[in-house]
Amino acid sequence: MEIIYASNYEEMSRKAAIAIAQQVIKKPTSVLGFATGSTPLRTYEMLSEYHRLGIVDFSSINTFNLDEYVGLSSDHPQSYSFFMYKNLFYQIQLDPNRIHIPSGTASDLSKERADYEEAIQSLGGIDFQLLGLGPNGHIGFNEPGTQLNSITHVVSLSQETIKANSRFFTKLEEVPKKAITMGIKTIMNNRKILLLVSGEKKAEIIRRALSGPINEEIPASVLQLHPNATVVIDQSIL
Repeated sequence: MEIIYASNYEEMSRKAAIAIAQQVIKKPTSVLGFATGSTPLRTYEMLSEYHRLGIVDFSSINTFNLDEYVGLSSDHPQSYSFFMYKNLFYQIQLDPNRIHIPSGTASDLSKERADYEEAIQSLGGIDFQLLGLGPNGHIGFNEPGTQLNSITHVVSLSQETIKANSRFFTKLEEVPKKAITMGIKTIMNNRKILLLVSGEKKAEIIRRALSGPINEEIPASVLQLHPNATVVIDQSIL
């Protein structure tokens, strides 16, 4: 695992955007995995700018998102589908047929999770996965206690996660209680992983994830075992 320190959020975002751009330039047909939340926002702005400037052509990539809230339709302002289209996919004019986001309103969530896992495999797996870090050490929506051999599944969100995500909703009661997410094994099967760490209250959890024991109580700790994982830390939080 490679650990890189950025002086601030802007530099962290730039390093991430450059890494993703290099991946696409090297392999225009790359399969990219994307994350949502406040951490990757500036990275997506930079990628959108690279597109506008003609630096990177994203037209041949395929994408898979880590997760989606159960119960929110794709046009709901707080759905992760809405987030990705608004902040990246519309900006880089990506063909919707190349975009894959699990459906939080599928009538059969068990089939949806199986179909999503199969779709990833049908495209040969994910070349480059962008991750954020939850305040309790979750990656995707894999909460503490999630089995390390899990594949795409439906998860009940912890109260800590619900509270942390309530800042995006009008009130706490509006935050969905469940999500569909790539499993830890699914994430670990991705060929390259880039974990971004920024935001208040992340200093202690990233220390434990990187240097503590590998266990299910801190899901991100499993990244210590990945052969091609990079962590970029906004050192202003340390």
